[in-house]
Amino acid sequence: MIFTPLQQFPWQGRRSLRSAGLVLIASACVVLFNACAPTKPAEQTSDWLVSVKRSGEPRKPISPVWLKVGTISVTAPFDGKSLVYRLSEGRYDKDFYNAYIALPNEMFANATRTWLNDAGVFRLTVDQSNSFFPYYTLQAHVEEFYGDYRTKPEAVVTIQYFLSAASTSKAANPVIFTPRYSQRIALTDNSRAALIQGYQQALTAILQQLEADFYQKNLQLPTPLGK
Repeated sequence: MIFTPLQQFPWQGRRSLRSAGLVLIASACVVLFNACAPTKPAEQTSDWLVSVKRSGEPRKPISPVWLKVGTISVTAPFDGKSLVYRLSEGRYDKDFYNAYIALPNEMFANATRTWLNDAGVFRLTVDQSNSFFPYYTLQAHVEEFYGDYRTKPEAVVTIQYFLSAASTSKAANPVIFTPRYSQRIALTDNSRAALIQGYQQALTAILQQLEADFYQKNLQLPTPLGK
């Protein structure tokens, strides 16, 4: 007599059928669950630019020579293109789906140069790539540049500027002016657009104060050689 595998081991046949049935039921449940689960929309990247524009008439220059906006450094982790959020005392998150279209140091340098040039504080304000040698140089360090979401959302910007003059005298101190400005702007909501708007308001207030201080602090600007 010839036995089929099912006849030789009937319990194995029943076990195989039971296992197959369980697999089919589990597969059907997975398909049903996936069909009912909410779908998450795909993340989309967005590019942002922090840019400000001075309004009003230009002032009378405080110096007939040129000013160069030199190196502007930014404290990590605010120096990259990703937007940065502060969520707790020691926790910061980078948003890799929302980024600046330019590096922060480039945005701050361009905003500062454009503002002072439109204000007419010096005869002309040029950027770092300009080949002309200026007598005065304005550098800066951005200490804070993030959205603070620990309580009420705020845009936080803190910058220290350094105005220096070229000098052939080693004894002379080339640093003339080192103002530090900090702004916290309350946001209308938690959106990225509101954060960028807050940054622009903060930077506008900082540059307005920098411009005013050039005239109100009675800076003793050294006279360039040959003048």
